[in-house]
Amino acid sequence: MVWTLSGFADEISPDLATQCEVAAGLGLRYVEVRSAWEINVLDLDDDQLGRAARLLDRHGLRVSSIGSPIGKISVEDDFAPHLARMRHAADVARRLGAPYVRIFSFWVPEGAAPEAHRDVVLRRMAALADVARSAGVVLLHENEKGIYGDTPGRCLDLVESVGSPHLRLAWDAANFVQVGVRPFTDGYRLLRPHLEYVQIKDATAATGEVVPAGRGDGEVVETVRALRADGFDGFFSLEPHLGAAHAYGGFSGPELFTEAWEAFTRILDAEQVAYA
Repeated sequence: MVWTLSGFADEISPDLATQCEVAAGLGLRYVEVRSAWEINVLDLDDDQLGRAARLLDRHGLRVSSIGSPIGKISVEDDFAPHLARMRHAADVARRLGAPYVRIFSFWVPEGAAPEAHRDVVLRRMAALADVARSAGVVLLHENEKGIYGDTPGRCLDLVESVGSPHLRLAWDAANFVQVGVRPFTDGYRLLRPHLEYVQIKDATAATGEVVPAGRGDGEVVETVRALRADGFDGFFSLEPHLGAAHAYGGFSGPELFTEAWEAFTRILDAEQVAYA
């Protein structure tokens, strides 16, 4: 078994050509597209999408997932325009040949109990999954801090309650750490049946600082060992956030992105896991 690596290419540079050059130089065959030329992937026009597709192809890169911001609105915001944006996200995935679209489960108002918004969130997630089903793509829910599904229990509630094969889970260890969860200890066994994609990001529990894989409290090594034992065969996508982070993404630059790649591949080498 050979694990497939990918990465959020806009962490390398705002310029897509530079993103492609660095990613391909590291030996990556896939990237996750979140933005290009400082434009969110869902806001690229037809010409820009065509240009992006040609650049990726020129560098021998395929797209593992669209790193969309779908679900990053308040649970109290109007959903209809967002559902239309989901339809567009599915079309962008088709244009770029991506099997997955990364999504979220809506910001919960500060101080509010997430459970108070459960019914609304589930209805919205079911509607998003229905769009994905019609488009033939799979949604990957990321456990972002501050949304409904930010803990293992609520992530499980989402996928089990919606019950669609077009809604699966992306695992983000750093985000779990930042909400007080021990990712492997508290979440792995619970979520493994629904886990389809792994984002490589680690963090320290004391400060929430994002660090390269294996240097924080994200239990990355334990998770790698368990996934190997389970025969996991999904993507591992580098999302370093080592230079800057904000609500809609992060940045590392070529050197820090390379450091993140080296940190994770050192773990894979030590665990004798083949990757490409």
